[in-house]
Amino acid sequence: MGDLAKDVIAFFEADDWPYQQLDDDATVLQTATQGASGAWNCFVQIREAQAQVIFYSVCPVTIPKPQRTAIAEFLTRANSGMVIGNFEIDLESGQVRYKTSIDVAGDQLSHALMHNLTYANVLTMDEYLPGLMAVLADDTTPKEAIAAIESSN
Repeated sequence: MGDLAKDVIAFFEADDWPYQQLDDDATVLQTATQGASGAWNCFVQIREAQAQVIFYSVCPVTIPKPQRTAIAEFLTRANSGMVIGNFEIDLESGQVRYKTSIDVAGDQLSHALMHNLTYANVLTMDEYLPGLMAVLADDTTPKEAIAAIESSN
């Protein structure tokens, strides 16, 4: 197990985030979170050789094919102007994720950096999930959903 993996595990343990290793060398960890808008799984990919940590929140709903274009528009609108992280959709599987990442080459991953990486991620997913669900339910257009989210900030 590399130093980055040890740092990520130390963060999870210090902040009482339950997690499980998905591989023997702890390069992929899974956890889950509960926000005001729902519950979802999160994954951490640790790239020791590149000194990178990537944190993903996975939307709890897989997007059906007929609605992927509308959701892709919603995510593109959400990403516009986003400073930390981005949404992405796998157009083949319909999986939506929010991704934050950090490169710590020449330094080390501190508790504060890991905190910022994870909490910015889950708070953003929690903020945008209701809009995504409204678009998915055909209750609103992607543009209307984003305007509603951004006007409440």
